[in-house]
Amino acid sequence: MDITESLIKLWGSTGIANFVQPVDPNITNGFEQFLHQFGSPIMLLICCFLLWLGIKKQYEPLLLIPIAFGGLLSNIPVAEIAGPHGFLGIIYEAGIHQGLFPLIIFMGVGAMTDFGPLIANPKTALLGGAAQFGIFGALLLALCVFGFTLPQSGAIGIIGGADGPTSIYVTSKLAPELLGAIAVAAYSYMALVPVIQPPIMKLLTTKKEREIQMSQLREVSKREKIVFPLVVLGLCIIFLPDACPLIGALTFGNLCKECGVVERLSDTMQNALINIVTIFLGLSVGSKLSAEQFLTTQTLFILILGILAFSFATGAGVIFAKIMNLFSKTKINPLIGAAGVSAVPMAARVANKVGLEANPQNYLLMHAMGPNVAGVIGSAVAAGILLALCG
Repeated sequence: MDITESLIKLWGSTGIANFVQPVDPNITNGFEQFLHQFGSPIMLLICCFLLWLGIKKQYEPLLLIPIAFGGLLSNIPVAEIAGPHGFLGIIYEAGIHQGLFPLIIFMGVGAMTDFGPLIANPKTALLGGAAQFGIFGALLLALCVFGFTLPQSGAIGIIGGADGPTSIYVTSKLAPELLGAIAVAAYSYMALVPVIQPPIMKLLTTKKEREIQMSQLREVSKREKIVFPLVVLGLCIIFLPDACPLIGALTFGNLCKECGVVERLSDTMQNALINIVTIFLGLSVGSKLSAEQFLTTQTLFILILGILAFSFATGAGVIFAKIMNLFSKTKINPLIGAAGVSAVPMAARVANKVGLEANPQNYLLMHAMGPNVAGVIGSAVAAGILLALCG
């Protein structure tokens, strides 16, 4: 091999020579040809924009930054970092494809969650359940209007639960080819809760309804908090075993928190363990942000369906709270119904903020935490139903 051939070979191995792909004669659509040729640099720009959102705007930075950086790595030409034998590919196979990382995240969520407000006012669990209607509404739209398959529709619908780990878990089981788009949609809309929810809440309620003040919650005993995760797990075992991986991880973490005798385990799940897994989870999800997987019309449809699912979930919670008031002597402020989505504790804070705007003496945070933590359980139950229905 002479020096010229060596230099040509060296040039062919550089990133500059491989950023733009050659024209594919099999692609006749001009726009698709453009995406084929310039997909990598476009995705690098998109990933830089996601980094900007996470760093500058602080939109779910703990996951959006690792996801965006994983996307940068997966779009580096030649290196094949996201390939089956690459760094990200190995992490993805071990943690996402096998479903391990979302379950560990759920353990940490359980260890950080106080189910006291839900135990003190059990009927708010109905609001957490009502918010899951957004999942099944989006599923029907994806299946009947946008032409997705049933497993893909189930994976898209779970965005309405506003629970990132659950979305990743369900998508990895039902439609792994959509993982990048669904993960980005799920975490983006979770971060935009303060933007998306208030207009819907105000549209569906009157000022008088938003001013409703709720009585102080009763104090919940330690025994109740210990028994609660065991009861939830027992019901899941009886009625929906498919949801047991998620529910089991959640209740184990919560039991360790509430029993008070394994503080080291609880502290590890709340801090070191969940932080380590969050890094690997974000990077491995980002490995699915390659140009050929993300730059498709399906991604646009997923983003549209995701916002519809989230809006449906918010609206369903508010409307169901108003329906409950028709049959209850003790009135519920309908705003807390919007907290039935699983974005803890952001959705509860939004409900409290909108309530204070209507009535400066109206503190709804603890009341909203009831449907909010019920939404965590509800999204896991919905995930089990989707896995049984669509798997």
